[in-house]
Amino acid sequence: MRGRWAAGVLVLGLVAGCGSAAGPAPAGTPSGSPSLPTAGPSSAAAAAHGWDKDRIKSTIAKHAGTTRTAKPTPLNALVGAVFTHNSDGDHFCTASVVDSAGQNLIVTAAHCVYDPLVGQRSDLVFVPGYRDGETPSGVWPLASITVDRSWADDGDQDMDVAFAIVQPQNGQQVQQVLGANRLGVDKGYQLTVKVTGYPSSGEVPITCGNLTVEQSPTQLRIDCPDYTGGTSGSPWVTDFDPTTKTGTVVGVIGGYQQGGDTPDTSYSSYFGDRVQALYDRATG
Repeated sequence: MRGRWAAGVLVLGLVAGCGSAAGPAPAGTPSGSPSLPTAGPSSAAAAAHGWDKDRIKSTIAKHAGTTRTAKPTPLNALVGAVFTHNSDGDHFCTASVVDSAGQNLIVTAAHCVYDPLVGQRSDLVFVPGYRDGETPSGVWPLASITVDRSWADDGDQDMDVAFAIVQPQNGQQVQQVLGANRLGVDKGYQLTVKVTGYPSSGEVPITCGNLTVEQSPTQLRIDCPDYTGGTSGSPWVTDFDPTTKTGTVVGVIGGYQQGGDTPDTSYSSYFGDRVQALYDRATG
C-alpha cells in the first residue's frame, strides 16, 4: 500500500473544515493570486524546447525504469501532494488535475480519500507543484469526492480510483491556473507512460517512465524503483501533447495491493467503462 493510512457510485459532499465550495477557505488561500496559463507554443517552438512528442517518447525509452527528481515543468506542475488541513503537515498521497467542464477536478487513488472500514477522510488539501515547503500554485481544499460504491462497500481493488472537486481560489478554478491532463479510457495495456508522485519521505516529487504491462484484465503494472509510501494516486500519463504541454491519464498508483507491496513495482486499476462512469458522475 502506497498511502500512509490503511485502508453503484458514492458521491460524498463537502469535506468538513473546507468551507463553502463557492469561496476559498482561509487556511487554503494561496500566497498571491495565481495567473492564468499562457498559450502553448507552436509545434516548431515546442520541438525546440524539448516538447516534441517523439523526443519525449525517445527520452522515456532511453531512461526506462529509472527514477529521478521531477523537474518543475508545466506537465509536472499538474501533479501535487495531498495533505490534511494545510501544507504544514505531512503529505501522504498524490493527485493530479484532470480535464473537466467545471475546470475543478483532480484524480487520485480511492484509498487516499476513503477507507471502506472508517469512511471518508476529511479536511484534505491538494498542493500542486509542492517543493521543499513551497506552494507555487496555491493550496486547494477538496470540496467533494466521488468513489465507486464497490470501493466504499468492499474496497474493490479494480475501482481504487477517486475524483475530487477542489474549491476555487482567488476567483479561479485549478484548471484555469494550471491546465489539465485528459482522461484516457480503454487505451490498452502496453503504453509508454510517465509516473510522477510524492514519496512521503521526501519534499520533492519523483518521476519515472516505462512501458506498462497487463497484470490482469482489470489491472496495469509498471516497474519503476523507489515509489514508496505517499505515491498512491500518482498519475500514469501518456500521449504527450507538445502544444498544450499536457497528456492523457490512463491510471493512478493504486489497485492491486493498493499500489504495490514493494517500491519497485506499482499497479493501477485499469481505466475502462467503470472509471468513465465514475468520471461522468463526478462531473455531474
